[in-house]
Amino acid sequence: MAAPPSGKGEPITDKRQLVEFLASGAKPPAAFRIGTEHEKFAFTREDGRPLPYAGPRGIRALLDGLAREFGWTPVLENDQPIALIKNDCSISLEPGGQFELSGGPLETLHQTCSEVTTHLEEVRKIADPLSIAMLGMGFNPKWRREDIPWMPKGRYKIMGEYMPKVGKLGLDMMLRTCTVQVNLDFASEADMVRKFRTSLALQSIATSLFANSPFVEGRPNGFLSYRSWIWTDTDNDRCGVPRFVFEDGMGFERYVEWMLDVPMYFVYREGRYIDCTGQSFRAFLDGRLPQLPGERPYLSDWSDHLTTAFPEVRLKKFLEMRGADAGSWRSLCALPAFWVGLLYDETALDEAEELVRDWSVGEIEAVRLAVPRQGLKAKVGKRSVHEVARDALAIANRGLIRRARVNWEGADETRYLRRLEEVVETGRTPAEVKLASFNGAWEGQIDKVFSDYAY
Repeated sequence: MAAPPSGKGEPITDKRQLVEFLASGAKPPAAFRIGTEHEKFAFTREDGRPLPYAGPRGIRALLDGLAREFGWTPVLENDQPIALIKNDCSISLEPGGQFELSGGPLETLHQTCSEVTTHLEEVRKIADPLSIAMLGMGFNPKWRREDIPWMPKGRYKIMGEYMPKVGKLGLDMMLRTCTVQVNLDFASEADMVRKFRTSLALQSIATSLFANSPFVEGRPNGFLSYRSWIWTDTDNDRCGVPRFVFEDGMGFERYVEWMLDVPMYFVYREGRYIDCTGQSFRAFLDGRLPQLPGERPYLSDWSDHLTTAFPEVRLKKFLEMRGADAGSWRSLCALPAFWVGLLYDETALDEAEELVRDWSVGEIEAVRLAVPRQGLKAKVGKRSVHEVARDALAIANRGLIRRARVNWEGADETRYLRRLEEVVETGRTPAEVKLASFNGAWEGQIDKVFSDYAY
């Protein structure tokens, strides 16, 4: 979430209002948009150290510089900037200072990549004089959890105290991971269900293609995507593969029913976050929340609560694809290209559905557990993930060709799949490329990753 919520409106009195909130995201295909979000680690060039919030070379200095030089508007919490907004975009902070761009709703992948490029150029212009740089990886390759400063956001204090009660790796998720995701639209409830099921089944394929977190505290960790493994022991009440998505009766109301029982984190009131960890939104809806007795929620509370569930695909007024490690500029463009190609063309969606039709929920869960270590070598059913990835990529390529969105040079959007085609052709994920460097040219020195892969 970029900023504290604003505005209350009328209290919610009926579950149907929550269902209608989700359903209101439906739009005609001509109005479908692409919203890309990506996180990266900010570090000092001389030693790769993560930035504190305050100080002349801190996260706040980056926010202040972007606001001053490029017209971003600060969002304050306790009189401190914790986010920036401009037009339909925002820049926000994850708990460990991971710097996130939440892009605007755009029509084409060409616009998405232009947005990413502009953002990285702006950040570089502020960061370079401070000898600060950015790194795109799924997990911080060097620093311990205790080496990473916390950002001054009220919701993170509550989450940070709750996480160790429900899993072993939640604090690592908060402080040491980065991801890239794309937010995509649906035309109707039926279209949402098709896209949710198909993309949920294929998230592990995306995880394998973008695997880019093979190090912990300077050494290989035995994983290719340690970031995705962390989600298996963060908080099983709100993470993973929600099995009900594949059951009869799946729709907006079924998702609402699940979210009503996902334990809450907080409620935002009068400029402060109230700790409601472990309570249910269902009790809040009935006026039975112990922290606010007799009070009922507002839609802003529901919107907040929707952001505190972390399944591999998340439903809000759109669908969020959440399975990929952060990476290079090319991967930041490739992730939306992959999913737009699969889900925004009707024929491609038919083919993608057919690709996963025979997979059981058990097989989908099993490959999710296998891919973090094995990557493309994992199996789903009788096929390797590598084979499925090749098929999925071909479907996405054809989908983008049929979309026929060209740039000023006349090139279509398939150009943004080239990075993934290289992964499939070589069978080497970004993690395996880095491991080869670590064991070869880097001579076991993890600091080389900061110079070789800085944005």
